Amino acid sequence: MAVITNIEDLRILAKKRVPRMFYDYADSGSWTESTYRANQEEFGKLKLRQRVAVNIDNRSLRTKMIGEDVAMPVALAPTGLTGMQHADGEILAARAAEKLGVPFTLSTMSICSIEDVAAHTKAPFWFQLYVMRDRDFIERLIERARAARCSALMLTLDLQILGQRHKDLKNGLSAPPKPTLANMLNLATKPRWGLGMLGTRRRHFGNIVGHVKGVANMGSLSAWTSQQFDPRLNWGDVEWIKKRWGGKLILKGIMDAEDARLAADSGADALIVSNHGGRQLDGAPSSISALPPIVDAVGSRIEVWMDGGIRSGQDVLKAVALGAKGTLIGRPFLYGLGAMGEAGVTKCLEIIRNELDLTMAFCGLTDIRQVNRGVLLNPPW
Repeated sequence: MAVITNIEDLRILAKKRVPRMFYDYADSGSWTESTYRANQEEFGKLKLRQRVAVNIDNRSLRTKMIGEDVAMPVALAPTGLTGMQHADGEILAARAAEKLGVPFTLSTMSICSIEDVAAHTKAPFWFQLYVMRDRDFIERLIERARAARCSALMLTLDLQILGQRHKDLKNGLSAPPKPTLANMLNLATKPRWGLGMLGTRRRHFGNIVGHVKGVANMGSLSAWTSQQFDPRLNWGDVEWIKKRWGGKLILKGIMDAEDARLAADSGADALIVSNHGGRQLDGAPSSISALPPIVDAVGSRIEVWMDGGIRSGQDVLKAVALGAKGTLIGRPFLYGLGAMGEAGVTKCLEIIRNELDLTMAFCGLTDIRQVNRGVLLNPPW
């Protein structure tokens, strides 16, 4: 097998091994995909300031995110259908994150349930919540996250309605895949994936099937989710969830300084500058360009993190330089998972850690907490 040295190597391997509908689900944006592309491309506008003849021995990437010790300022983002990239995907990704000392976030729309992940890990993880019309279900989800010792709740604010993702519509995305001729032909070319799926019972949305009245199979589930995402979500709901949860709260999906001020006013512990990986509003700015004005507006009142477009440790360093106290990665770890299972997620995190460490050293710094805008040459934002 070819030597894997960067995230792109993992992406190429995942594309070969993961069924088309699930690879496309992970690796695409909405409409023209302009925001999806900008997320990645605009990191290239940031140039690093190289320093020499500085003592760069004894380097440290350790820091804190919402008071939790982390091996580097990186967490695994919540991603739906993770267990369709690879059998038992959420469990494997959570174990890799635990091993590398970074936080893992479980999506509401995961294949493995909250209880599955809790049973297979020792470190507390974070749980991402979507607001549904069924408030009773939301209350029970929050209680299940509490029972599983989740150390933070991450509330996603930018998916009241679903962005139009052309590839998902064309592929007829479902979990498990519908037995159409096109799907069967594609699955026949992915034997590793198929064998893994045959070996697990986790093939449905584990947090939902069996936990909601009237949802026993995928037919009723797809109808339920299309009816359940709540377009009425507002700051009053954020307050209700904060009180109901009572623990650390992270707000995901902030792209505007005014919304960031409202997020800080809400008493949340962190906000994530995020455009949902370019999967919601196409034509929105890149996350990295939206970061500095939000840091300027609220960075002294609430922890500001970012996600979207990170493909290397250099990207992490650039986000930290622009004021992010933490970053989240979605697609990079999904590529690793689809390519090689748990070992692939571990490889993804090792690649990012190594690139972050080397880049920080070339910039003449030894502690990630020292990184600031001085690392960048004439940043455009």
